[in-house]
Amino acid sequence: MTLDKAKVETGVLIAKRWILAVLRHRTFYTLAELNGAIGELLERLNGRALRKLKQSRQELFKLFDHPNALSLPEKSYEYAEWKLATVNIDYHIEIEHHYYSVPFRLMREKLDVRLSAHTVEVFQKGERVACHATSFIPYRHTTLKEHMPPSHQKYLEWTPSRIVEWAKKIGPKTALLVQMIIESRTYPEQAYRSCLGILRLEKHYPKERLEKAAGRAVKFNALSLRSLRKILSSGLDRLEDSNEPVDSLLPAHENVRGGHYYH
Repeated sequence: MTLDKAKVETGVLIAKRWILAVLRHRTFYTLAELNGAIGELLERLNGRALRKLKQSRQELFKLFDHPNALSLPEKSYEYAEWKLATVNIDYHIEIEHHYYSVPFRLMREKLDVRLSAHTVEVFQKGERVACHATSFIPYRHTTLKEHMPPSHQKYLEWTPSRIVEWAKKIGPKTALLVQMIIESRTYPEQAYRSCLGILRLEKHYPKERLEKAAGRAVKFNALSLRSLRKILSSGLDRLEDSNEPVDSLLPAHENVRGGHYYH
C-alpha cells in the first residue's frame, strides 16, 4: 500500500515538472485550448525513454498493461441504495412515497429493494421478482398486470364490493367515499391501502365525525386518505354547512392552511 502511494506521488511530481511547469507562464482563453496543450505535453512525456529501462512509458504500457486490460463495462456505474419493504395487501410496496407492484403471492413478505435513479428492483432471497422504472410522483402506483392476483377464493376477501360493505358499517357517506376512491384508480387494488386506512380511522374518531368528514371529502372531490385526515385534524367536519366561513369552503389539502392558521 505504501509502495503504491509512493509511485502515485512520484507520477504526480513528474507531471507537475513536465506539464504544469512548462505551461505556468502561458495564458489560455478556452478549456479546449488548455486541454490541447496538456495533451501535447503528455504525449511527449509518455514518449520519453526511461533512463534505466531504456523504454518509454507508452512502450511499456503497450507491452504489459494493454494486453491484460479488461474491456470497459457496457454501462457506467450507477449509485444505488438498498431498502427493506413489506408487501401490502394490495401487493404493492412503498418506496420513497411511491407504490410499486410485486407478484401477488408475496403479500405480507419482507423483500429487499435496490433503488437507483432509473430502476427499482425487488428481490426475494437474492432472486429478482420485480423491476420497475423509478417514478418520482408521490403517492401514485406503478402496477404490472402480471402481478395481479387471479380470481380465486384465497383472494376474494379483498374485493372492492367487500371493502365498500365494510365502509357501510360506518355510514353511507363513508361507503360512497370509498367507492369513489376505488373508481378513481386504474386498478381497484391501488385504492385498497387508502380505503383500509379510512376504515381504521374509526379507532381514533367517532363514526359521526367520520361520516361528516367523508361527506365533505365527497363534496370537494378530495379522494384520498390524506385529505380525510386533514379534514378531521383541522375540525372541518364539525362546521355546519350553513355557517361555514368562506375560507372553510376551500378543499382539504395539506398546502391550504386557511385563515385560522394565522390567528
